[in-house]
This record gives sequence, C-alpha cells and structure tokens, in this order.
Amino acid sequence: MRRWVKVSVSAAVVLGVGGWIATPYAQDWWLLRTACDGALPVDAVRELGRDGDHFKDAESATHEELGDYGCSLGFDGDDVRDDRLLETEAYTRRDDVDREFMTVLSESGFDRVGPMADGLPGYIDKYGALQFLLPCPELGKDDEGRQRKLLVRTWLGRDALRATPAAYETAVALTNSASDRLGCGAEPLKAPGGDAVPVDPQEDPKTVPLADAGDTACGWTLKAGGLKTAQWRVAVLMNDAGPAGRCDLYTRDADSGEWEPRLWFAAWYGDWSNRLLAEERRHDPDSRTATARCDGEAANFALSADKDVPGVDEAGKRKLFAAFAEAQVEQRDCTELRLGD
Repeated sequence: MRRWVKVSVSAAVVLGVGGWIATPYAQDWWLLRTACDGALPVDAVRELGRDGDHFKDAESATHEELGDYGCSLGFDGDDVRDDRLLETEAYTRRDDVDREFMTVLSESGFDRVGPMADGLPGYIDKYGALQFLLPCPELGKDDEGRQRKLLVRTWLGRDALRATPAAYETAVALTNSASDRLGCGAEPLKAPGGDAVPVDPQEDPKTVPLADAGDTACGWTLKAGGLKTAQWRVAVLMNDAGPAGRCDLYTRDADSGEWEPRLWFAAWYGDWSNRLLAEERRHDPDSRTATARCDGEAANFALSADKDVPGVDEAGKRKLFAAFAEAQVEQRDCTELRLGD
C-alpha cells in the first residue's frame, strides 16, 4: 500500500509539471531561458516584447566550421504587426563580414548610420540593426595576415520596444554568446547602462551647437577653427570605437531658416572600405578623400559637401577635412595618412 501511494504521488507530480509547462505563461518562461542557447537576458527581452502577449518560435543554429551563428525569437499579440521580436546573425569568415558591410553601406558609403553608445565597437545600420565588430584572438589571422574578426548583427522587430536600455543589454548579451559559440575569444562587452538607448538612423539626427561639440567624437569640428560657432550645429553619428561613422555639419538655410546639413565627413575602418573610395569619386568627383592604416588594415575617409557652403570656400573645406582625418588617425593610433588632392 505504501508503495502504491508513492507511485501515485510521483505520477501526480509529473502530470502537474507537464500541465504547467503546457500553459502559455510557462511556455514563455521556458522560451526565454532556452532561446538563443540560453543567452538572453530575460528581464530585458520581456521589456522588448512588452507590446506582445506571448513569446514563440525560438530558433538557433551554430556552424562553427563555417564561422556563422544565428538565432531568433518571435512573439505575438493583438497589436503586433510583425511577429519577429529579434534576430541575430554572426560571422567570422572574412567574405561574410565584408558582404554584410557591402549590404548596409552601399554605393559611396554615405548611407544613414547611427552611433553606438560610447565605447561600444559598432554602429547602427540604416535598417536599425545593431552591428558589433570585434577581434577574435582565438581564431588567429587569415591568409593575408589580418586579424580575424567577428561581426554580430542584431535586428529588433518593428514592434519591439527599441528605445530602451534593454535593447543594448540584449544585443550585447547575444554578441558575447556568439563569440563563445564560434570560438572567437573576444573580450566580453558590457552594456552601457544608465539611460543609453539605440537611436533610429531613419529619424532626423539630433544636433548639438558647434560650441558644445568639443567633448564628442566630432570634437575636431570645434578645435579646427574656421567656423563661426553660432552659425553651425553638429550631428554626431559616430563614436571612437565603431567601424563606420560620420560627423555632419548643419547651418541655417537662407530662405527657410531651417537647419540643413551642408558638410558630411565619413570614416570607415577595414579593408572592406577600399571599394567605397572608388564609388565615392564616381558618385561625387569633387569629394575629398584620404587613406590611412589602422590595426593592420585600411582606413578610408571622405568629405561630401554642397557646392556652395556659406562661409566655407574650397580652402576651408580642405582645412576641415584635413582636421577630420588627422583627428581620426590620432584617436585610432593609425599611420600612413595620405590626403587626396
């Protein structure tokens, strides 16, 4: 009799657990702890999916021999238009990394970009995805002697709550996990904390008065001189660690009185960027370009400008561009700066 009771209790426990797991809320709990190979910060992902009712359709795949990793998580709800909450793709093969850059920085490279929070080695591409690029010390160098790197792209669905620190927390956790799963060995990243949230590159960028730009990644705009501070504003679209970024200079339109961009200074780091100079010269023969060597690879810089910029002649443009390129080289400890004619 005692044995029968013990078996019945055990069976009841199993049935109880099985029934609990079948409930939608238990499925959410299970998915959040197992999706993306257990790498997701649960509270942060709950924040991203706050507009949905439940999570679903978690997938992941690792191909270490091919140097790629991917994972995704979906959600649903009455107000959700797109059931994709997040998708991550990671690559360590040079061809795959270069392809990703060519996809989001097409033609001359002056696509819309957003800056990462200071210190994070990445940028936000024109589709709103957070792109991180990290060196892989455990993978050594490629056949051309270049340090192999890991590119991790995390895209948040259009119904995910992007403007929250949870977006950085989630993307950083996924990046660190991809490094582990692909044997990269990159130093783990830390989310910026505080109120830092990713920007949307499709929105008009925020600008700061030129006089207040000195402590930003575009501080050279103030230090270079030659511009009347009251007449200019700066859109800081880069940090000091990302592989791509811009400093855009705005002044008021004489007719409308609106602030309009007139000077666009772009920096791209890595051999993948060599193609951009040829495209930029074809797209804008009057553009100014420069090259350097940074961490054993190419760095390329370019200026795109309106033909007539109030208060800035051709000599002024050359001076500003030289200040931009020199500041980038100094910040990144680069060598062999060559300014184009």
